[in-house]
Amino acid sequence: MNFDQMKAKMAQGDGFIAALDQSGGSTPKALAGYGVAEDEWSGDEEMFAKIHEMRCRIVESASFTGDKVVGAILFEKTMEGCNPEGIPIPQRLAGKGIVPFLKVDKGMHDTANGVQLMKEMPELDANCERAKELGVFGTKMRSVIHEADETGVADNVRQQMDFGLQILGNGLVPILEPEVSLKSESRPQAEAQLLAAMLDQLNRVPDGQQVMLKLTIPSEPDTYKALTEHPKVLRVVALSGGYSREEACTELAKNHGMIASFSRALLQELRAQMDDARFDEALSSAIDAIYTASKQPG
Repeated sequence: MNFDQMKAKMAQGDGFIAALDQSGGSTPKALAGYGVAEDEWSGDEEMFAKIHEMRCRIVESASFTGDKVVGAILFEKTMEGCNPEGIPIPQRLAGKGIVPFLKVDKGMHDTANGVQLMKEMPELDANCERAKELGVFGTKMRSVIHEADETGVADNVRQQMDFGLQILGNGLVPILEPEVSLKSESRPQAEAQLLAAMLDQLNRVPDGQQVMLKLTIPSEPDTYKALTEHPKVLRVVALSGGYSREEACTELAKNHGMIASFSRALLQELRAQMDDARFDEALSSAIDAIYTASKQPG
């Protein structure tokens, strides 16, 4: 797929985006959930090798195709890696009809004004250039809104758009992810503030260009309808945010125009100890459930 074909798939394709982008801080937890204990690896190199094995197993599964998975978000080391046959992962995904994205954020600052802003990304231009060389379509970056706070939420969304415009300038499509915590005691108010701030910030996107949004499934269905219909938004995707797969799929299906971009909810039943048949069966079941929840009219 070339860039225009990838853009068309992201705009119109049925399916969801698989989030395979656990980074250094979250990798041990992801491995533990997969059934790989910490005493089975030593140091970052072995840890990343273990998580790469898991991701390759997913990517190579017969059920992991562009028929139901329209995109996949990769950690930088995964983007730079290859499958067992030596094919670069972004190229392998594109060959299966799956649009590759790169996680570019470098973590977050401590909470202030109810939100966590992203740390600076001095190598963002270089990362974008490398991603383009490898055939990646877009990027993803995450910040968090813990409580409703007009100043904090506005700062959070503004920072997302600042980086998003830089990424657009590098010829990639950014996924902006200002996550509203499911644990927030002021979640509905925070979602309303996020909607208003995002609609304001979208005015900064140049005519003829689009960004993508990755948002927490809202407490009130179709809260983000104005974003799913916005001409400067290519697609709105939903994170699972700590929901189980069943809960996430149930809540997502109430929202028109949003598709899933799940991580834990996709991987929760996969185990390293499974033989290939059981692994493929478990992954296929997860893909079918998330695909069905994502296949909504509107």
